[in-house]
Amino acid sequence: MKTITCISDLRDLAKRRVPRAFFEYADSGSYAEETLRANRSDLEAIKLRQRILIDVDKRDLSTTIVGQKAALPIALAPIGLCGMQHGDGEILAAKAANEAGVPFTLSTMSVCSIEQVAEATGKPFWFQVYVIRDRAFIQDLINRAKAAKCSALVLTLDLQILGQRHRDVKNGLTVPPEIKLSNVVDIATKPRWIWSILNGRSKTFGNLAGHVKGMENVNSLAEWTASQFDPTLSWKDVAWVRKLWPGKLILKGIMDVEDAKLAAKSGADAIVVSNHGGRQLDGAASSISMLPQIADAVGKDIEIMFDGGVRSGQDIMRALALGAKSCMIGRSYVYGLGAGGQAGVAKAIDILRKELDVTMALCGVSRVSQIGPQVIVGASATDPSPVRSKPKAARTAAKSKRRA
Repeated sequence: MKTITCISDLRDLAKRRVPRAFFEYADSGSYAEETLRANRSDLEAIKLRQRILIDVDKRDLSTTIVGQKAALPIALAPIGLCGMQHGDGEILAAKAANEAGVPFTLSTMSVCSIEQVAEATGKPFWFQVYVIRDRAFIQDLINRAKAAKCSALVLTLDLQILGQRHRDVKNGLTVPPEIKLSNVVDIATKPRWIWSILNGRSKTFGNLAGHVKGMENVNSLAEWTASQFDPTLSWKDVAWVRKLWPGKLILKGIMDVEDAKLAAKSGADAIVVSNHGGRQLDGAASSISMLPQIADAVGKDIEIMFDGGVRSGQDIMRALALGAKSCMIGRSYVYGLGAGGQAGVAKAIDILRKELDVTMALCGVSRVSQIGPQVIVGASATDPSPVRSKPKAARTAAKSKRRA
């Protein structure tokens, strides 16, 4: 692997090595991608407070996430189709996470199945599930996660209906890819990818094939979601899952204070402040802009995780400073997976670790537990909202109002 210094380098390499349809599946957002961009721009607008002459010789990046020890305050987020970024992608990512001492989350929409990941890794991992129309299948999935000794269940709540991702539609995304004139040339120029896929354990949705009536040969994510995702999902279903799952339960997709208060009373162990990586409601607020008020409302009642736009150790620092105890990283490690398999995921984690380590030192903190509002310019313990420049649209609106 060539010299890689940041997550952006891994993205560039993955873009060259992974067929366009699968790279763009992971890289894109819904509709006009406003929220996808806001996740990044709002993080970048938060400025860190540089400190000097503070003893930071011995730094400790370790923490606990839902009571489980972690070498870093991160968990690998559930990402569908990892096995189409690189053959056995979910297994390779799980192995890299195990070696780094951080949790890995397997998606329901994975290519490698729960059982394949469990057999190949031999260590506990987290499993992510949706509540779909076929409740019997969900109960079976949860039982399979129990049998695999998964150490936490991540219940994703913001995908009752799929937000359209224009690039997926244009690319005709299927698993495995259909051989069409529009993609055959692109795939043919990716020999490394072809070899990894041909040697992978699974070629389709491993958790679905053979388990769901009428879905024996499913290869379209859009087909699956249209037929199975359930718009009637309610808090009663969360209670139902809580009764089925005896272990740690994490609710992902919280973006509103009122929803966070309900989640804190649901019996879950943690929530993830997340807008699905800008892949669902386009025009929604960025995850980081909602984090401080959610943390202020329920941070004493339930553990808070953060997801959305994390590309650096500085971003992890920002999220922890504004109320999260840990972060989920998605695209950052997926770029590594596409760029170099297990070694690429390990590289992504190592980049984030080193960046967080240096950032902590330059902000004058030695332990993750010390990170708080004091590391953000303009924030305080009583008001954790950072001072940020107003977006261009807001500035324009303000000028118009003054002129009027």
